[in-house]
Amino acid sequence: MRSKGKKPASTWLTRNLVLLTLVSLTQDAASELLYPLLPLLLTGVLAAPPVILGVIEGCAEATAGVTKYFAGRWSDTRGRKPFVGAGYGLAAVGKVVIALAMAWPAVLAGRVIDRFGKGIRSAPRDALIAASVPKEALGRAFGFHRAGDNLGAVIGPLIGLLALSMLNDNLRAALWWAVVPAILSALLVLFVREPKRMRADEDAFQEGQDLGIKAVHVHSPLPKQFWRVTIVLVVIALVNFPDVLLLLRVMELGFTTTQVVLAYVLFNAVNTLGAYPAGVMTDKWPRPYIYAVGLVAFAVGYLGLGLASGGPAVFICIAIYGLFPAFTDGVGKAWISSLVHDDHRGRAQGIYQSLNNGSVLIAGLFAGLFWTAGAGNGVIPLLVSGTVAFIAAVAMIAMRFVTRKPAS
Repeated sequence: MRSKGKKPASTWLTRNLVLLTLVSLTQDAASELLYPLLPLLLTGVLAAPPVILGVIEGCAEATAGVTKYFAGRWSDTRGRKPFVGAGYGLAAVGKVVIALAMAWPAVLAGRVIDRFGKGIRSAPRDALIAASVPKEALGRAFGFHRAGDNLGAVIGPLIGLLALSMLNDNLRAALWWAVVPAILSALLVLFVREPKRMRADEDAFQEGQDLGIKAVHVHSPLPKQFWRVTIVLVVIALVNFPDVLLLLRVMELGFTTTQVVLAYVLFNAVNTLGAYPAGVMTDKWPRPYIYAVGLVAFAVGYLGLGLASGGPAVFICIAIYGLFPAFTDGVGKAWISSLVHDDHRGRAQGIYQSLNNGSVLIAGLFAGLFWTAGAGNGVIPLLVSGTVAFIAAVAMIAMRFVTRKPAS
């Protein structure tokens, strides 16, 4: 018989978590319908060189990164739901701009608008998730959310293939199919509830000080452990260039449009299946070790793709690489959330995610500039990044981080 007052294990699956997972699922279905078609649109239809692909994705991620910081910080005091709703709405606008693009600068504009929306919503949404579930279930909750998000990434490319099939490979017409789930995603945000949180404004802080109560100031410095973990994860991200370049590698190895999209579906399917178990594991075992598993998968996937010349080996490498985001995305967010107070989670997530996006920008520029170096077709960037990721995995295990319990 359960003791009185003890919450059942199922309380982690809250209304907000389910709704925000559905919101992410539908938005990701839209984004990932469009994403694997971008290399074909840019290098094929619009005749842009590979470096432009790296520049566009790098700029898009940098935009998201800068926006995440400010949105996360402001959402701690101004409410998180408005930022989430605005972000998903802008994402729909960005997809319309890409569908209308007649030259690569228009694609750049569409991606920047899309990622601006992502920047506005991401940190507030993750803070909202963290505030909606018990602290001991952060890993499980973020793993569940990532699994739903990744399921959308499986559905999206399949819808894209269906669109191409029904529209006689009309790439431009297929891009418009992404707008429908994007709009649905924005509408679902209306049903999300903003949970009551500890007041963290200036008056509440001063009132607590006057009464001799320990209070948390909204502008209080973040814990040192948060900064240590953030710096390590951000440095590692310097070798993680945009996945669209991996799809370009698959395309340049001679695979058809359908095969490139199916490779991306395989990547997201593995990511989907691995995200929730990884979240459960990170609630039980040290997070650095779980994260290191993802880095090993990264190393194997990148090195394999760099050395592969075609055939089934390419799909095997893509599948292994799918374990990288499964064991790092949700794990990293849960790790960061566990190191700060609830009233600081928007700011913490904003800092972590913005710096991470900055690293992806640098990685994207590096990969784009050196894509044709040596043997060409991205071999040099893939081998360099894969090697560094493997070293990072070994170093992370050796460092044996010991994180503190969440602030109360």
